[in-house]
Formats: sequence, C-alpha cells, structure tokens
Amino acid sequence: RVTENAKSSLASLKRENPRLEPTLAIIQAHNDHLIQEANKNFAKEVGLRVIHICLPEGSTKDEIVSEILRLNEDPNVQGLALDLPESLYSSKVLNAVKPEKDVDGLSSVNLGRLVHGDVNDCLVPPTVCAVMELLEDIGGKMVLLVGARGARGAALQSVLQRQGAAVLSCHWRAPQLQSELRHADVVVFGSTKPDDIPMSWIKPGATVISCAHDLLSEKRNHGQQNNPAAEKTVGSLAVAMRMQNMVKNMERWIQSQEYRKWDLHCLKLQPLSPVPSDIEISRAQSPKAVDVLAKEIGLLTDEIEIYGQTKAKVRLSLLERLKDQPDGKYVLVAGITPTPLGEGKSTVTVGLVQALTAHLNINSFACLRQPSQGPTFGVKGGAAGGGYAQVIPMEEFNLHLTGDIHAITAANNLLAAAIDARILHENTQSDKSLYNRLVPVVNGVRGFSAIQLARLRRLGINKTDPETLTEEEISKFVRLDIDPSTITWQRVLDTNDRFLRKITVGQANTEKGFVRQAQFDIAVASEIMAILALTTSLQDMKERLGKMVVANDKKGEPVTAEDLGVTGALAVLMKDAIKPTLMQTLEGTPVFVHAGPFANIAHGNSSILADKIALKLVGEKGFVVTEAGFGADIGMEKFFNIKCRASGLVPSVVVLVATVRALKMHGGGPNVTAGAPLKKEYTEENLQLVANGCCNLQKQIQITQLFGVPVVVALNVFKTDSPAEVDLVCKIAKESGAFDAVPCNHWSAGGRGAVKLAQAVEKAAHQKNSFKYLYSLELPIVEKIRIIAQKVYGAQDIELSPIAQSQVDRYTRQGFGNLPICMAKTHLSLSHQPERKGVPTGFILPISDVRASIGAGFIYPLVGTMSTMPGLPTRPCFYDIDLDPITEQVKGLF
Repeated sequence: RVTENAKSSLASLKRENPRLEPTLAIIQAHNDHLIQEANKNFAKEVGLRVIHICLPEGSTKDEIVSEILRLNEDPNVQGLALDLPESLYSSKVLNAVKPEKDVDGLSSVNLGRLVHGDVNDCLVPPTVCAVMELLEDIGGKMVLLVGARGARGAALQSVLQRQGAAVLSCHWRAPQLQSELRHADVVVFGSTKPDDIPMSWIKPGATVISCAHDLLSEKRNHGQQNNPAAEKTVGSLAVAMRMQNMVKNMERWIQSQEYRKWDLHCLKLQPLSPVPSDIEISRAQSPKAVDVLAKEIGLLTDEIEIYGQTKAKVRLSLLERLKDQPDGKYVLVAGITPTPLGEGKSTVTVGLVQALTAHLNINSFACLRQPSQGPTFGVKGGAAGGGYAQVIPMEEFNLHLTGDIHAITAANNLLAAAIDARILHENTQSDKSLYNRLVPVVNGVRGFSAIQLARLRRLGINKTDPETLTEEEISKFVRLDIDPSTITWQRVLDTNDRFLRKITVGQANTEKGFVRQAQFDIAVASEIMAILALTTSLQDMKERLGKMVVANDKKGEPVTAEDLGVTGALAVLMKDAIKPTLMQTLEGTPVFVHAGPFANIAHGNSSILADKIALKLVGEKGFVVTEAGFGADIGMEKFFNIKCRASGLVPSVVVLVATVRALKMHGGGPNVTAGAPLKKEYTEENLQLVANGCCNLQKQIQITQLFGVPVVVALNVFKTDSPAEVDLVCKIAKESGAFDAVPCNHWSAGGRGAVKLAQAVEKAAHQKNSFKYLYSLELPIVEKIRIIAQKVYGAQDIELSPIAQSQVDRYTRQGFGNLPICMAKTHLSLSHQPERKGVPTGFILPISDVRASIGAGFIYPLVGTMSTMPGLPTRPCFYDIDLDPITEQVKGLF
C-alpha cells in the first residue's frame, strides 16, 4: 500500500513536470547487500532513480561528511539518505545533510520542526513511520523504547507522544529494564537486542517491534508473525517509507521551485538636514545580510553565491526555474544632454525603486551598471546614486565589487597577448615547425583539440587525424597571416591613464624586431564588457567571444578569437562575471549591479541577464528599473535599437531625468566645469534661462516618442532651484508630450521624495505602448547611420571619411552589414561638438572611422575623435580618498 501510494503520487508529479527526474543518493558504509537491493527494488517500483555511493567499511565520519557535502551541491540529486553503522550516526554526520535533501529526516533542522509539531514542514524519519504503521491505536498505552538513542529515538518519542501514548525510554543495561518490560504494552527496540535479555521479561500480549536494520532477521521471523512473542521488524517497511519520503520531498522541492511572493522587510530611513556626504549616509545605515535579502525576494539557497555579507552573485539557473513566470513592467531611466557633473540618473533610478517598493508596496528591482574605477579616482567620484537614494555599502559598490571588471581585463589582455604572440611565432617559424608545436605529440599520440577541429571545419578541411593533412592544408591551418596594421584589439586597464593612449609594443630584444604602435583603452570600453552586457546565456557568451574580430589577414578576411584558439579560455575567465551581483538600496530594496560600458564609446547599458532575472523575480505586477548612460540621444537610442533587439524585451515606460542646472546651461548659461564652483546663474532664479534651455528637454521627449514608448519626466530638484523654475519645467514638459512631469526630492528624502514619480510611472506603464525600432537591420550601414544622425541628433546629413567608407565597404563584403549601429559620440551635445548646447541644427555629422564589434553584435561609427582612455585631471578625486588603518574604513569616496 505504501509503495502504491508513493508510485501514484510520483506519477502525478511527473505528468505535471515531464522533465522531472527524481534522484535519491544513498551513502552506504557497510557490506549489507540486502539493504542495497531493497532500496533499489522499492525505488524501481515507485519510479525513482537511486544512486548508491558505497564507501568501504571503516570509513571515517570526515570521509562520509565529505561525500555528503559533494552530493549537497549536486543539482541532479534531490534526496540524500544514509545507511551507516550505528556508531557513525553522529550529529556531525546527520547535520552535514542539507535539510531540503534530508529524506531520512534526521538532521537537527528537520527534527526540530518535528518536535515542535510543524508536521507539514518536516519529514518523519522512515523508521518512525514504519513503527507507527505496525502499531494500531496506541492512545493511553505504555510504550517502552529500549536502546533507541539519538535523533531516531527523539523522533520516535515525539511522534508516539503526539499519538497519546505514555512513553518511557531506557538503555539495555538499565537496572530497571526488567521491571519496565513487565509493564509496557508496546516495546520498541531501537537497536539489536543483546542475547542475554530474554523475551520472557516482556509482558505477555505486548507488541514488540525491532527497528534494527536487519533484513535477514526479518526473513527469519516472516513465518512467525502470528506468534505473540515474535518481534515485528521494520526493515522492508522502513525502506518503503524512505521512498515515500523521497516522493514527499519531491513535492516540497517542486513547490520551492515555484515563484514565491516577496516577504520584504524594508529598512527605515531618517534623513538629516543638511544632507551628509554619500559615504556618511551609506555608513549610517545597517544593510541586511545578503542571504536574508535573497530569501525575501524568492531566491533559493543554491541560487546565490555570497561574497562577504552584503553582496552575492545570482546563478542563471533561476531563469530556467522561473521560465513560466510572467515578466513585470520594464522601465528605462534616461536623461537630457547632461552637464559634465551628471544629472542624477542613478539617483533617480534608486529613488524610484525605493518609492515603489518601500512606500507603495510594489515589488521593484533596480538594475545598475558597475562603475569603472577610472572615474571613481578621476573626476566623477562614486556611481552608486547619492544622498538618500543610493546602493549600499557604497564603497563596495565603487571598488572592485565582485571582480567582474578585473575578469574582463584579464580576458581582454589574454587575447591581446595571443595576437602578438601568434604574429611573432608565424614570422619566425616554418609551417612544419608551427604545426609540430600547435599539434604536439603527447604520450606518443598526436591529436587536435576541439577548437582546432572547429577551425579545420571552417577552412573546409574535414579531417580529424593530424597525420593526414597535406602540406597545403597544414599551411592554411597554421597561418592566420594577421596584418599588423589592421589589429583593432587593444589592451585595457581600469585606470585613467592618458600616457597609455598611444604606446609601442615589442621593443625587447626577445621580440626580434616585431615593433608596432598600439594603445590601452579603459577596461569598460572592451568589447568583452559589451558582450557581458548583451549576452543571454553562458553558451551565447561563448559564441559571442569566439566571433570577436581582432584584425584582418593579409587577404582582407576577418581573424577571430576562435581562430586564435582562445575562446574556451576567455569563457573560463568570464564564467563568474556572467552572474549578476545582488545588492540593496538604503531602504533595503533589491538591486542588480552588472556590466558597465560607457554610452559614448559603447552601448552604455547594464546587462540583459540582470534585467531578465529581475523581471521574473518582481512578478507580473512588479517593476524593473534599468538605466541607460548619458542622454536619451545616446544611451536610450542604443538601449532600444541594440539591447532590446538582443533581449527581445519590450519597455513599458521611459523616465527622462532633467535638472534645472542642465536646462540653464542649454539655455545659454555659462560653462559648467567639474571641480569648479557653479556660477550665480545656476544658484539664483532665472526663468528665462530655464525656458530657453527646455528646448533640449523637448527634443529628448521627441526622441523617446520616435520609439512609441510613454515618457515621464523626472525633475531632479536641487536646493537652489526655485518653485517657479520647477513649475515651469514640469509645465513645458507636459505641453511637449510627456505623459507626466514630476519634481523629485529623493536625494534629500529617500524613496518618500519620489512617491509621485513612482505613481506617475505606474500609471504610464498601463498606457498604450506602440514600441518600435528606429530602423530596419536590412538597411545598408550608411543608411542606418544617417537615420540616427538625422532623426535623433537633428543633423542635416552625414559625411564619411575615406577610411570610414572603406571600412563600411569591407564590413558589408564580410557579411556584417545587417548589424545594429552603436554611435561613438560625445555625450555633452546632441551634435558632435561638445560646446554646442541646446538643440543644434543644420550640422553635418562627420564619421571619421567605422569599427565592428562582431561578438557584441554591432557596428560602431566614430563621430569625430573619441577618446577611449580618459586622463586624470590636475586634482583627481584620489586626493580625498583615504583609509583609516585602525577601523579599515574608507574615507572621502564621495
């Protein structure tokens, strides 16, 4: 009956979950083959897969624990059971089993729930189930447990008492044993009865049950079941109950995989006036432990990898678990053309999610870019938001985080080293010599690696035996023939270092005269960062890394990372970086920090993977707020045309961030320079300057409308802004087609200061959405560039330099013409000239060069001269950054 019930329940589970493969692992450390056979037979009958790990007799507790820990982390094993000699059932061994995999129910967590009466949240140990199955009504009866020690004894006592029995317990050598046996209605032996204790001591008519795992004695007693003095043994029944527990565990496991409602406990804010520095605010708040936050938002224990107490990587397996869960609403935060100081898009993003979650009780997630260390020590300072709308701890956010940028740097520079090394070796060796080194004899055998076989197939050589290649085929295989003048792959570093903008490599004597000019870029400008932001899976990332074009050969054909044989190594270096990092806002709401390319020299958006995971976690009525770099003409345009194409996601609302300060600059105000005090025009009321500058806001609203998405203007209010200036901006924004325009005070008040913005965004998200791309990918490269220049920037036309035109022709011939466009353009103006503010018109947009990021999946034209390596100013931020050697606290980070 037990087996039939378990079989029926499992069949039902499998019908609802066709891919379910329930697997029970059993660790055995004795030579009892009967137990092993019984487990196999019952598992087969029920429909379970069982794996036996047979450890040698005499295995130590540490060896068993080591095996348990390995199986705990195996995602293909849903249940874990132990068949060990009695002496090995210590709490150390039992508690090594993960509670959620504990089929025998003997871990302290499970036992605690059982003793406390949480029957729905625990599993009753199989032996205990078998004992209860063998006993009839025991209410009011006296039950004696003999030799039932440890976890199993405690569980037995608890369950028997709950059924109304009076339970006594004693060990085999207790002086009162004979007396107790005379009075007991039921006797349960927890271990094998010593021979010197006669059955005659037991009260006539008493029920006797043995829990000893002795299937041989069970067989011997099988014919004596009608004998009142005969023991009933639990052996086979306990094994059947174990399988029933495994099925119950599967039911619990399936429930745990389903979407969970958030149980988020937000952190209280007590804003001070005047507002302290960002780092003082960050340090005054005590963040939740990241595993607590993860549990609150429905992440499972095995879906996070914890880095310290306040940050964790989230595994991509979550996407598979929640694949049927509807997405939430998708909100993009963009901005008007900024001043060099930035207008607070990150602060608005954080303030908005704090308002939605902590004040309106709507699940929301912020998805932010990881800041580059360059600006942190250079001009800009931190990028974690600011004031009472920031990610905490802000020093961890801004410094290293979980090492993603370091991983990108390592992968990028490995590829750069591979390029130069390959050119050197090809220049100095014959075909035969190259072949012998590329395909060496190892232990008397010569074989191609997987990546070499893939290269042979691309060359049309369908051979797998290295000895069968002709001289011509060997030459084709070993020679990439890279043209050094066409190398586009540069080394990178995450530090602003102007003296690396042009360098010479290869000057050591060992490089045999192979000298060439090269350069360093800032690490976040690496194509690998763009790939990290645009990839959708580990497999997709591997393919993109392999497609990266690093140069052309002497025939003008592209040379890729795959040709250099480095794809697998790059993927290994990036395997952890692909997982988004979970952090929290000042009010304890969740944030994903992942990827971080600049929007002027790359596509400027955080990762698709972070957005996709967040959209599943917030639920159908929740919101995911992601940020695009710089103004809507750059970051937003690339978000729609590049990122949304790669992700397939449709945005619900655009939040356009504006400041009175930036609008005054566009209205003709004096220059704004980082590090210099603001002129009085920016700190005193000047309605005319604001009105004049609103042309830039109107243009950015129009750009958003090109894509058919509702736009809400968020006016980031500074204390020097007058009420009249704020009202004027909101009035003009609404007249210009914005769904709504809302002043925000989140910097000084936290989420409470962005509640009106959150309400406007929620309403806008329910408006009709007619999202569309700006151009068709089938159009020629030049035509796509022209559409962006004219419709987004307001240019009269474009002009390609001869170099740019030849590159366009080359990429078209090489088959890369159908990729989207990623314009590399200044963020300080709608035009290519940073000094031209407001809405420039009538200009010709010069395209100086056109390059390709084939792995990332876009063509990027360079508008004018674009620096990919920032420099340090005269007085960098690092003058103010320090470390207290006693408390180890960072000072002066912003």
